[in-house]
Amino acid sequence: MAYLPAFLRGRLNRSALRSLRKRGARLDRFKLTEKPRIRAALLSDAEVRAAVRSHARESGLDEAAAYRLAEGYIDEIVPFFNILAYYRFGYFVSRTLLGALYKVSADQHSDRGASALPKDAIVVYLMNHRSNADYVLVGYVLTGRVAISYAVGEWARAFPLEYIFKSFGSYFIRRKFREPLYHTILERYVQLITRNGVTQGIFPEGGLTRDGKLRGAKIGLLDYILGVGRDEAYRERMYLVPVAINYDRVLEDRSLLRELAVTKGERTPPRSAQLYEVARYIAWNAGRAVTRRWKRYGRAAVTIGEPVPLAPWFAAQSTSEESLFDLPRHERLARVQILCDDMMSRIGAIIPVTPVPLACAAIQSLDSDFISRVRIVERMADMRDVLLELNARVIRSEGDIEETFERAWKMLRMRRMLVRSGDGFAVLPANRPLISYYANSIAHLLGPFEEGVRKRDTLPSMRGGWIT
Repeated sequence: MAYLPAFLRGRLNRSALRSLRKRGARLDRFKLTEKPRIRAALLSDAEVRAAVRSHARESGLDEAAAYRLAEGYIDEIVPFFNILAYYRFGYFVSRTLLGALYKVSADQHSDRGASALPKDAIVVYLMNHRSNADYVLVGYVLTGRVAISYAVGEWARAFPLEYIFKSFGSYFIRRKFREPLYHTILERYVQLITRNGVTQGIFPEGGLTRDGKLRGAKIGLLDYILGVGRDEAYRERMYLVPVAINYDRVLEDRSLLRELAVTKGERTPPRSAQLYEVARYIAWNAGRAVTRRWKRYGRAAVTIGEPVPLAPWFAAQSTSEESLFDLPRHERLARVQILCDDMMSRIGAIIPVTPVPLACAAIQSLDSDFISRVRIVERMADMRDVLLELNARVIRSEGDIEETFERAWKMLRMRRMLVRSGDGFAVLPANRPLISYYANSIAHLLGPFEEGVRKRDTLPSMRGGWIT
């Protein structure tokens, strides 16, 4: 907005502030800190300066060149939060897109939500990662509470996505880049915003699930955040909040399954074939919209779990002789891994059960190429009873199971996963992987039915997966 006249910038900012007050959301003041001030703070940080000198010695660069490299990393990582972009443009676009694609459900798992935490609480939302739409979905659900800053991977570093994400306060990370100077800057930036109370959202899995199961947790960013606990004053303020996400349709599901197939040695389709598939998808949906046959893709559901205070965890890691941060690095990281795995278990326990995953789990457990409608509905009813008994988050659990199946059937028919045949349905072999993909998202919740669903999974197991 720097190129706009001053009076227009002021008017737009006042409009955005009115929108913020109307929604009653909490805005972390540090988000409004100008980027040059953050750059100066990082460049003057003792650890960053030491890392610059070390990089210069090891790479043969002079210090001036090493500092220019550091400035480049800072410019790449640090966002520029814009109230107008987040609360007016972002909210409007997310509401419009999500409303067109899904029926959104948001659920609080317990009475003690993040909104009940102290005003000075440092809150980090930990989420499972099913779709790139997760950023939009969770941001939209939390808009009335807080402006969340995401850690975003390199996939979004393309115009205009990079500008949009940075204006929303998200910071960028290189997930497989091992240079010590870069990671020192990233660590010190993450700790800077954590100390200043910026609410963050991270995906511990480190990437999208390819097979529908929860992946193993990666601890890099969480370890950086926990680093502010070296100062005991911050430990009482820190909370982790588990967030679970599920969909009746993941927009990238076929692409993710194609990537998974590569692990089995299958060849990736040529780029021309992929572009043709995308173009056909866009044209088909555009035609449906023009002819008013557009239908939403079912549910997109979010469950927000109970906040986990970190003060007891810090206390449990320390003794009178030795604190967590006095331990050798490998021992400290092992304890952080246990904490992160526990948070992934909490996320897994509150995964929302939407109609399509429930229907897919029922189909997979029956293991037949032809299934009567009565058998599918009965198995869905049995599974729902088990889920409710185990306190799972079942969407529309009070509704009639026939209605739940009808909602799932609309999507299964659209995706050509099932076709009607007489008094039942035929499972199309080509789309069996899709059935496994959606069934896997809730299989771990199914109690006595889990083994049958797992046994008939048609997808290759992923290394490092959390649930196998």
